Amino acid sequence: QVQLVESGGGLVQPGGSLRLSCTASGFNLSIYAIVWFRQAPGKEREGVSCFSMTDGTTHFTNSLEVRATSSKDQAKNAVYLQINNLNTEDPAVYYCATDRLDHRRSDCTVDAKNYPFRGQGTQVTVSS
Repeated sequence: QVQLVESGGGLVQPGGSLRLSCTASGFNLSIYAIVWFRQAPGKEREGVSCFSMTDGTTHFTNSLEVRATSSKDQAKNAVYLQINNLNTEDPAVYYCATDRLDHRRSDCTVDAKNYPFRGQGTQVTVSS
């Protein structure tokens, strides 16, 4: 079955950290790009990062630029997004997505609409 599965969400106190995982099955991520986006109740979908599996190039939205990192595990066919210093602007369902296109010669963009193949999401809650 071809799918993306997110995990790693949960309840964290303000200032805490989470590492979100995006694991692919049924296809290999190695030449693709992965975008992370989030959607909170009553808010528009917001792209937060994109990550190129080929060379690790990463782009973040301004709100995560200094407190998030991306990484990959090729053997696990997975991508990770770590967000530090979580605050009240961060609670949302976080999704990973891909366009399943070859990105060996092209950069990724932090725009979820360009990446239609997505997982079911993982909930992030920030509360004391």
